Amino acid sequence: MSSVSYCNPKTMDDASISSLSQSIELLAPAKNLEFGRQAILHGADAVYIGGPAFGARAAAGNSIEDIAELVEFAHLYHAQVFVALNTILSDAELTQAQEIIWQIYEAGADALIVQDVGILELDLPPIALHASTQMDNRSIDKVKFLERVGFSQVVLARELNLEQINEIASQTKARIEFFIHGALCVSYSGQCYISHAFTNRSANRGECSQMCRLPCNLTTRQGEVLAENQHLLSLKDNNQTANLEALIDAGVRSFKIEGRLKDLSYVKNVTAHYRQQLDAIIKRREGFHFSSHGECEHSFTPNPDKSFNRGKTDYFVNQRSHDIADFRSPKYLGEVVGKVIKVAKDHLVIDSKVTFNNGDGLCYFDPKYQGAKLSDDKLRGVRINRAQGNQLFVAKMPKDLKPGVVVYRNHDHSFESVLSKDSGKRVLAVDMQLREVNTGFNLTISDKFGYQGSASIEVEKILAQDSAKTLASIKKQLSKLGSTYFALDDLDALSVQQYFIPTSMLNKLRRDAVAALLVARHQGYRRPEAWRKDGNIPYSERSLSYLGNVANSQAKAFYQRHGVIQIEDAYEMNQVKQDAPLMITKHCLRYSFNLCPKEVEGIKAEPMVLEMGRDKLKLIFDCLKCEMLVVGANKQL
Repeated sequence: MSSVSYCNPKTMDDASISSLSQSIELLAPAKNLEFGRQAILHGADAVYIGGPAFGARAAAGNSIEDIAELVEFAHLYHAQVFVALNTILSDAELTQAQEIIWQIYEAGADALIVQDVGILELDLPPIALHASTQMDNRSIDKVKFLERVGFSQVVLARELNLEQINEIASQTKARIEFFIHGALCVSYSGQCYISHAFTNRSANRGECSQMCRLPCNLTTRQGEVLAENQHLLSLKDNNQTANLEALIDAGVRSFKIEGRLKDLSYVKNVTAHYRQQLDAIIKRREGFHFSSHGECEHSFTPNPDKSFNRGKTDYFVNQRSHDIADFRSPKYLGEVVGKVIKVAKDHLVIDSKVTFNNGDGLCYFDPKYQGAKLSDDKLRGVRINRAQGNQLFVAKMPKDLKPGVVVYRNHDHSFESVLSKDSGKRVLAVDMQLREVNTGFNLTISDKFGYQGSASIEVEKILAQDSAKTLASIKKQLSKLGSTYFALDDLDALSVQQYFIPTSMLNKLRRDAVAALLVARHQGYRRPEAWRKDGNIPYSERSLSYLGNVANSQAKAFYQRHGVIQIEDAYEMNQVKQDAPLMITKHCLRYSFNLCPKEVEGIKAEPMVLEMGRDKLKLIFDCLKCEMLVVGANKQL
């Protein structure tokens, strides 16, 4: 006969609750269930995933069943699952949204990421609410308001600098979340309407057409051409590797990786990279700890430069700089590997110190692209069939590839091959204690967080002929944890080495005790609680333009209850008849072309014209705020 039991640690005391402010969360994207699992195995403390509908990445929806399965896996490590329901909603969609939110809660999700405040007027379950970056969270007043109306975590705007982040974090109890990697929207998030105006695909509805990545011409109001066939609104990608510790000091506690539409190798590589970076910081910073459990092991050396990116920038974290955009292409160039020194019929030779692999992908810019039309693709690519050192054989040699051309590698076949296999493991260190009891033996497995699982077995005790050999057998069998979530740290079995215990019984004790520990960890997990909502706190503004993104009656009722008197409809409701700002951005083309009045004496901040194909948009510069407005008409009218 056998028996199983488990033990949970005591409820957190005040000191433990206080320590939550020192917990660090690495938050990774999950396109689907498998992506979420791999993100956690590679080091994420939490993942964010789209639900069945109403997510800001419409192409990354997931079933409630898959969310529930991901939650079960995540909670083993006390990692969390946040579900994005962060689009603006119509009145006709509110009932469905409410039903989905209850399903998300019942599936065990830890928080809901929200843009539309109309959701707060619905009959909600007691689920934690996070304020999406789509809510345009740039000011202390806005974040303090969100905290008071029930948001426990707030995603700050990417455009903020360290001083601004610190100022906000120091005046709110809400947990501060900040993007540290991935694609950057050129407009303030939630304040971009160009996609809807031109294509009827709203960024606030999860359907952005990414018009900001298109090539453009730039002229002055008088017609002087400043740039042709350039991707003038296409930003480089965010990379805050060098600023992680400064962001911690500024008050950021949730470090978010963008990329719910990226491939799996990106999620593995970038998550592992930031886990290792944060690991190093936490080990030397007393008091900080990760918000989830387990040590991560990686079978590769992470390198975010080898996954999709448009170049890297830390954007405005360290104030304004000239490196935030690459006007040449919005595509992934990869790493510079050298220059072409010879072109033959079936191969080329590159002056490079890089080791090339069969299957590597290379790219380069067409030397003639300066004269190309807006619709032409300036970037060319070629795949290596066979690599012999720096002599690279290809199936068909491009005609425009000449000596002197700079070459990039945007697909490292060897690196990607490693990531295509199991490349991350996450283990919980445990101690084991094997003891003699009246009727047989008991095995207790304890992790480092106070959780225990025990199993006992009734068996006739037989003295061993060789106690040293018996002890070695016990250690061998009980340490077989490779297919579990655990790794053995210490084993105490000296008191039973005089007994012979059959291998089958040791294996059963181990399996049953592991199962009991898993139950203890699951039952000991506590979801974050929903914050109390203050229905009387006034909003900081008394009127809202279309920039308020109010698209339904419940959102309007919410703002009215909080003191807003005049409320315009969201831009997507097509009530804005005149030219209006379709983007508001900190990216300034006057600054990019050294025409900033603050930098160059005697220059006036006059409007410019941005040409996208046949369409012309006026650029207006608000130098007081250091912002650029992209102004145009709604073509849906």
